[in-house]
Amino acid sequence: MQNTRTPTRRSAHRHQSKSSNTLKKFAPLFLATLVLWTPTLRSSSPGLDPDKTKAVLQRSMESMDAYWNTVPEYDYLETDRQPNGDTKTFQELMILGSRYERLVAIDGNPLPPEEEAQQQRKLDATIRRRRNESQEDKDQRLAKEEQVRKRDHALIEQIPKGFDFQYVGEEQLTGHDCYVLQAIPKAGYQAPNRETQVLKGARGRIWIDKETNNWVKAEAEVIRPVSIVSYLARVEPGTRFELDMAPISNELWMPSHFTMKARAKILLIFPHESSDDESYDGYHKAAQY
Repeated sequence: MQNTRTPTRRSAHRHQSKSSNTLKKFAPLFLATLVLWTPTLRSSSPGLDPDKTKAVLQRSMESMDAYWNTVPEYDYLETDRQPNGDTKTFQELMILGSRYERLVAIDGNPLPPEEEAQQQRKLDATIRRRRNESQEDKDQRLAKEEQVRKRDHALIEQIPKGFDFQYVGEEQLTGHDCYVLQAIPKAGYQAPNRETQVLKGARGRIWIDKETNNWVKAEAEVIRPVSIVSYLARVEPGTRFELDMAPISNELWMPSHFTMKARAKILLIFPHESSDDESYDGYHKAAQY
């Protein structure tokens, strides 16, 4: 994984509670970890035997590695849909090693000239600040991203121990012929820390394009209460995450849509529900600053 936020790992300064942002940051990582490593494999259908299933997963992992490695090279647009149907669209820019987001549209309409000018001034100021920052400030900024990367790897390394995968069939999705694989918690798995406790309480399913070995869709569902990282929050059964991906070139796929419907208990007592609906498009190579 790279030293950057992916399209589904946004900065957390939107109009949301701390608990909602925690769920939102956790969800894509969980979806990613379901298939980034090759765990014990079983086949419940004659379509793929265990060896072939293992090969499909391995090729899928290589495709996902290409995605993770390439994300820092791209800018893109993200549109966030609110429960009332309102939308905001942000330009996600990679500027000198870390992300910056710029509001560009509301409800599909460009910003008024005065607000657009204000957004441009903020962007220009950020570029100047990063160009002129001291080496110490730059190191601290990039170190924050590196800290997330290390935490993510600690969780990913537990996947072979935490999940079994089953081949469950084939299906056509968005015009792509797919293998469908299911991830289930491995019996007897002992999580070594709080971050990996989540692996014990969820199950997932992925659709892998048969031609390119890329993900077409991934979904996860919490089936037992699980705690999130170091926050005093617990995700409850009924929480669901879905991630759709689409090709932006013949070789490379990127996220196109992410949804989350979460149920949680804050401080392990107070019930809380939240949802996110994000679409991504307009991928292009990031500018050099």
